[in-house]
Amino acid sequence: MHTNTLPLIIECDELLPHLDDKAILVIDLSKPEVWRQAHIPGAAHLNYGNIVRIEKPVMGLLPDAESFSTTLAALGVNNDTHIVACDDEGGGKAARLLWTLEAFGFQHYSLLNGGLMAWVNEGYPVSNTDQPRAAGNFSVTQRNEAVIAERDGIQQQLGNDAVCLLDARSTVEYTGTKSFAARGGHIPGALHYDWLQLMDNSRHGRLLDKEQLRSSFEEKGITADKQVICYCQTHHRSALSFIALKSLGYKNLRGYPGSWSDWGNHTDTPVET
Repeated sequence: MHTNTLPLIIECDELLPHLDDKAILVIDLSKPEVWRQAHIPGAAHLNYGNIVRIEKPVMGLLPDAESFSTTLAALGVNNDTHIVACDDEGGGKAARLLWTLEAFGFQHYSLLNGGLMAWVNEGYPVSNTDQPRAAGNFSVTQRNEAVIAERDGIQQQLGNDAVCLLDARSTVEYTGTKSFAARGGHIPGALHYDWLQLMDNSRHGRLLDKEQLRSSFEEKGITADKQVICYCQTHHRSALSFIALKSLGYKNLRGYPGSWSDWGNHTDTPVET
Protein backbone atom coordinates (compact mmCIF):
# COMPACT_ATOMS: atom_id res chain seq x y z
CA MET A 1 0.00 0.00 0.00
CA HIS A 2 1.61 3.23 -1.13
CA THR A 3 1.37 6.05 1.40
CA ASN A 4 -0.75 8.09 -1.01
CA THR A 5 -3.41 5.39 -0.85
CA LEU A 6 -3.70 5.26 2.93
CA PRO A 7 -7.38 5.81 3.73
CA LEU A 8 -8.57 8.92 5.55
CA ILE A 9 -9.89 6.70 8.36
CA ILE A 10 -7.21 4.07 8.93
CA GLU A 11 -7.69 0.91 11.00
CA CYS A 12 -5.11 -0.46 13.45
CA ASP A 13 -4.41 -3.51 11.28
CA GLU A 14 -3.88 -1.26 8.22
CA LEU A 15 -1.40 0.94 10.09
CA LEU A 16 0.59 -1.92 11.64
CA PRO A 17 2.62 -2.86 8.50
CA HIS A 18 3.62 0.80 8.03
CA LEU A 19 5.24 1.47 11.41
CA ASP A 20 8.75 1.32 9.90
CA ASP A 21 7.81 3.35 6.83
CA LYS A 22 9.85 6.57 6.89
CA ALA A 23 7.27 8.34 4.74
CA ILE A 24 4.63 7.96 7.48
CA LEU A 25 4.67 9.58 10.91
CA VAL A 26 2.20 8.76 13.66
CA ILE A 27 1.47 11.86 15.75
CA ASP A 28 -0.04 11.16 19.16
CA LEU A 29 -1.95 13.96 20.94
CA SER A 30 -2.69 11.95 24.09
CA LYS A 31 -2.09 13.34 27.56
CA PRO A 32 1.68 13.34 28.30
CA GLU A 33 1.34 10.80 31.13
CA VAL A 34 -0.56 8.41 28.83
CA TRP A 35 2.09 8.88 26.15
CA ARG A 36 4.92 8.07 28.55
CA GLN A 37 3.17 4.89 29.63
CA ALA A 38 2.31 3.50 26.20
CA HIS A 39 2.28 4.73 22.62
CA ILE A 40 2.55 3.37 19.11
CA PRO A 41 6.20 2.52 18.37
CA GLY A 42 7.86 5.37 16.49
CA ALA A 43 5.06 7.84 17.19
CA ALA A 44 5.86 11.48 17.94
CA HIS A 45 4.08 13.23 20.81
CA LEU A 46 2.38 16.58 20.26
CA ASN A 47 0.86 18.75 22.96
CA TYR A 48 -2.58 19.90 21.81
CA GLY A 49 -1.94 23.40 23.19
CA ASN A 50 0.80 23.86 20.59
CA ILE A 51 -1.61 23.72 17.64
CA VAL A 52 -4.28 26.14 18.89
CA ARG A 53 -4.06 29.86 19.53
CA ILE A 54 -5.80 31.67 22.39
CA GLU A 55 -7.04 35.25 22.48
CA LYS A 56 -9.03 35.21 25.70
CA PRO A 57 -11.89 34.71 26.05
CA VAL A 58 -11.69 33.11 22.58
CA MET A 59 -10.00 29.70 22.53
CA GLY A 60 -9.16 27.25 19.78
CA LEU A 61 -8.16 29.74 17.10
CA LEU A 62 -5.96 28.74 14.18
CA PRO A 63 -2.25 29.02 14.94
CA ASP A 64 -0.25 31.23 12.62
CA ALA A 65 1.42 29.43 9.73
CA GLU A 66 4.93 30.02 11.03
CA SER A 67 4.41 28.59 14.52
CA PHE A 68 2.45 25.63 13.14
CA SER A 69 5.25 24.90 10.64
CA THR A 70 7.90 25.09 13.38
CA THR A 71 5.92 22.82 15.72
CA LEU A 72 5.45 20.10 13.11
CA ALA A 73 8.92 20.33 11.60
CA ALA A 74 10.37 19.83 15.11
CA LEU A 75 8.51 16.48 15.26
CA GLY A 76 10.21 15.33 12.07
CA VAL A 77 7.41 16.15 9.63
CA ASN A 78 8.45 16.84 6.02
CA ASN A 79 6.29 18.34 3.31
CA ASP A 80 5.80 14.86 1.81
CA THR A 81 5.20 13.03 5.12
CA HIS A 82 1.88 11.21 5.51
CA ILE A 83 0.60 12.00 9.02
CA VAL A 84 -1.49 9.50 10.97
CA ALA A 85 -3.02 11.23 14.00
CA CYS A 86 -4.34 9.59 17.15
CA ASP A 87 -5.22 10.50 20.74
CA ASP A 88 -6.61 8.95 23.91
CA GLU A 89 -10.06 10.57 23.84
CA GLY A 90 -11.91 9.30 20.80
CA GLY A 91 -10.38 11.44 18.09
CA GLY A 92 -11.17 15.10 18.89
CA LYS A 93 -7.60 16.33 19.33
CA ALA A 94 -6.33 14.15 16.49
CA ALA A 95 -9.08 15.42 14.18
CA ARG A 96 -8.31 19.03 15.13
CA LEU A 97 -4.71 18.47 14.00
CA LEU A 98 -5.99 17.06 10.70
CA TRP A 99 -8.42 19.94 10.15
CA THR A 100 -5.59 22.39 10.87
CA LEU A 101 -3.41 20.63 8.28
CA GLU A 102 -6.29 20.94 5.80
CA ALA A 103 -6.71 24.63 6.73
CA PHE A 104 -3.09 25.15 5.67
CA GLY A 105 -3.50 23.21 2.44
CA PHE A 106 -1.76 19.98 3.53
CA GLN A 107 -3.61 16.85 2.40
CA HIS A 108 -1.56 13.75 3.29
CA TYR A 109 -3.18 12.59 6.48
CA SER A 110 -5.25 9.90 8.19
CA LEU A 111 -7.12 9.47 11.47
CA LEU A 112 -6.42 6.26 13.39
CA ASN A 113 -9.90 4.84 13.99
CA GLY A 114 -10.41 4.38 17.73
CA GLY A 115 -7.01 5.94 18.40
CA LEU A 116 -4.92 4.72 21.29
CA MET A 117 -7.96 3.16 22.96
CA ALA A 118 -8.42 0.68 20.14
CA TRP A 119 -4.67 0.16 19.60
CA VAL A 120 -3.86 -0.68 23.23
CA ASN A 121 -7.03 -2.63 24.05
CA GLU A 122 -6.63 -4.86 21.00
CA GLY A 123 -3.06 -5.81 21.85
CA TYR A 124 -1.11 -3.98 19.17
CA PRO A 125 2.57 -3.28 19.99
CA VAL A 126 3.37 -0.34 22.25
CA SER A 127 6.51 1.48 23.35
CA ASN A 128 7.32 3.69 26.33
CA THR A 129 10.46 5.28 24.91
CA ASP A 130 10.79 8.24 22.58
CA GLN A 131 12.80 7.78 19.41
CA PRO A 132 15.10 10.65 18.48
CA ARG A 133 14.25 11.95 15.03
CA ALA A 134 15.76 14.61 12.82
CA ALA A 135 13.81 17.81 12.32
CA GLY A 136 11.75 17.90 9.15
CA ASN A 137 11.29 20.57 6.49
CA PHE A 138 7.54 20.97 6.97
CA SER A 139 6.39 24.45 6.08
CA VAL A 140 3.04 25.96 5.17
CA THR A 141 2.65 29.37 3.62
CA GLN A 142 -1.02 29.79 2.78
CA ARG A 143 -4.42 29.21 4.30
CA ASN A 144 -7.07 27.10 2.62
CA GLU A 145 -9.99 29.45 3.26
CA ALA A 146 -12.43 26.93 1.78
CA VAL A 147 -12.45 24.91 5.03
CA ILE A 148 -12.42 27.84 7.49
CA ALA A 149 -15.60 29.54 8.72
CA GLU A 150 -15.45 32.97 10.38
CA ARG A 151 -18.04 34.72 12.55
CA ASP A 152 -18.89 37.44 10.00
CA GLY A 153 -19.34 34.95 7.20
CA ILE A 154 -21.61 32.77 9.33
CA GLN A 155 -23.77 35.78 10.27
CA GLN A 156 -24.24 36.58 6.58
CA GLN A 157 -25.41 33.00 5.90
CA LEU A 158 -27.96 32.71 8.74
CA GLY A 159 -31.29 31.57 7.31
CA ASN A 160 -29.67 30.29 4.10
CA ASP A 161 -31.11 26.81 3.46
CA ALA A 162 -27.99 25.82 1.51
CA VAL A 163 -25.88 26.19 4.67
CA CYS A 164 -26.13 23.84 7.61
CA LEU A 165 -24.59 24.57 11.02
CA LEU A 166 -23.62 21.47 13.00
CA ASP A 167 -23.31 21.99 16.78
CA ALA A 168 -21.25 19.13 18.23
CA ARG A 169 -21.57 20.13 21.90
CA SER A 170 -23.58 18.45 24.64
CA THR A 171 -27.35 18.98 24.91
CA VAL A 172 -26.97 21.26 27.96
CA GLU A 173 -24.54 23.49 26.07
CA TYR A 174 -26.76 23.56 22.96
CA THR A 175 -29.85 24.57 24.95
CA GLY A 176 -27.91 27.11 27.00
CA THR A 177 -28.57 25.35 30.33
CA LYS A 178 -24.80 25.27 30.74
CA SER A 179 -22.51 27.83 29.19
CA PHE A 180 -18.76 28.34 28.91
CA ALA A 181 -19.12 31.82 27.38
CA ALA A 182 -20.74 35.14 28.32
CA ARG A 183 -23.95 33.91 26.70
CA GLY A 184 -25.40 30.42 26.40
CA GLY A 185 -27.36 28.74 23.63
CA HIS A 186 -26.52 28.02 20.01
CA ILE A 187 -26.14 29.76 16.67
CA PRO A 188 -29.66 30.29 15.23
CA GLY A 189 -30.77 27.35 13.10
CA ALA A 190 -27.87 25.10 14.13
CA LEU A 191 -28.57 21.36 14.17
CA HIS A 192 -27.43 19.45 17.24
CA TYR A 193 -25.29 16.32 16.87
CA ASP A 194 -23.24 15.60 20.01
CA TRP A 195 -19.79 14.43 18.93
CA LEU A 196 -19.93 11.52 21.41
CA GLN A 197 -22.71 10.00 19.29
CA LEU A 198 -20.22 9.55 16.45
CA MET A 199 -18.36 6.91 18.48
CA ASP A 200 -19.14 3.23 18.80
CA ASN A 201 -18.13 2.32 22.34
CA SER A 202 -18.56 -1.38 21.64
CA ARG A 203 -15.63 -1.01 19.21
CA HIS A 204 -13.23 0.96 21.44
CA GLY A 205 -14.42 4.39 20.38
CA ARG A 206 -14.15 3.90 16.64
CA LEU A 207 -16.45 5.95 14.45
CA LEU A 208 -19.78 4.34 13.66
CA ASP A 209 -19.53 2.27 10.51
CA LYS A 210 -20.03 4.24 7.31
CA GLU A 211 -23.66 3.34 6.71
CA GLN A 212 -24.68 4.12 10.30
CA LEU A 213 -22.68 7.32 10.17
CA ARG A 214 -24.25 8.47 6.91
CA SER A 215 -27.81 7.74 8.00
CA SER A 216 -27.28 9.38 11.42
CA PHE A 217 -26.15 12.63 9.76
CA GLU A 218 -28.92 12.53 7.16
CA GLU A 219 -31.61 11.87 9.80
CA LYS A 220 -30.59 15.13 11.47
CA GLY A 221 -30.77 17.04 8.19
CA ILE A 222 -26.99 17.25 7.75
CA THR A 223 -26.88 16.34 4.07
CA ALA A 224 -24.13 16.34 1.44
CA ASP A 225 -25.89 18.89 -0.80
CA LYS A 226 -25.31 21.63 1.82
CA GLN A 227 -22.33 23.55 3.01
CA VAL A 228 -21.80 22.16 6.51
CA ILE A 229 -20.12 24.36 9.14
CA CYS A 230 -18.96 22.40 12.19
CA TYR A 231 -18.56 24.06 15.56
CA CYS A 232 -18.49 23.28 19.31
CA GLN A 233 -16.95 25.34 22.13
CA THR A 234 -13.52 25.72 20.48
CA HIS A 235 -13.65 23.50 17.33
CA HIS A 236 -12.03 20.59 19.13
CA ARG A 237 -14.98 18.18 19.39
CA SER A 238 -16.45 19.43 16.10
CA ALA A 239 -13.18 18.69 14.28
CA LEU A 240 -14.14 15.01 14.61
CA SER A 241 -17.52 15.82 13.02
CA PHE A 242 -15.62 17.51 10.16
CA ILE A 243 -13.38 14.46 9.55
CA ALA A 244 -16.31 12.04 9.87
CA LEU A 245 -18.25 13.99 7.22
CA LYS A 246 -15.18 14.19 5.01
CA SER A 247 -14.82 10.40 5.24
CA LEU A 248 -18.36 10.10 3.85
CA GLY A 249 -17.46 12.20 0.82
CA TYR A 250 -19.07 15.46 1.92
CA LYS A 251 -17.34 18.09 -0.20
CA ASN A 252 -18.41 21.46 1.15
CA LEU A 253 -17.20 21.44 4.75
CA ARG A 254 -15.89 24.12 7.07
CA GLY A 255 -14.75 24.30 10.67
CA TYR A 256 -15.30 27.37 12.84
CA PRO A 257 -12.13 28.08 14.86
CA GLY A 258 -13.03 29.77 18.11
CA SER A 259 -16.56 28.34 17.80
CA TRP A 260 -18.86 29.15 20.74
CA SER A 261 -16.03 30.80 22.69
CA ASP A 262 -16.03 33.34 19.85
CA TRP A 263 -19.77 33.54 19.05
CA GLY A 264 -21.03 33.40 22.66
CA ASN A 265 -18.60 36.05 23.86
CA HIS A 266 -19.65 38.65 21.29
CA THR A 267 -22.46 41.04 22.07
CA ASP A 268 -23.74 41.46 18.51
CA THR A 269 -24.24 37.80 17.53
CA PRO A 270 -27.77 36.35 17.59
CA VAL A 271 -28.31 33.40 19.93
CA GLU A 272 -31.05 30.77 20.19
CA THR A 273 -31.83 28.66 23.24
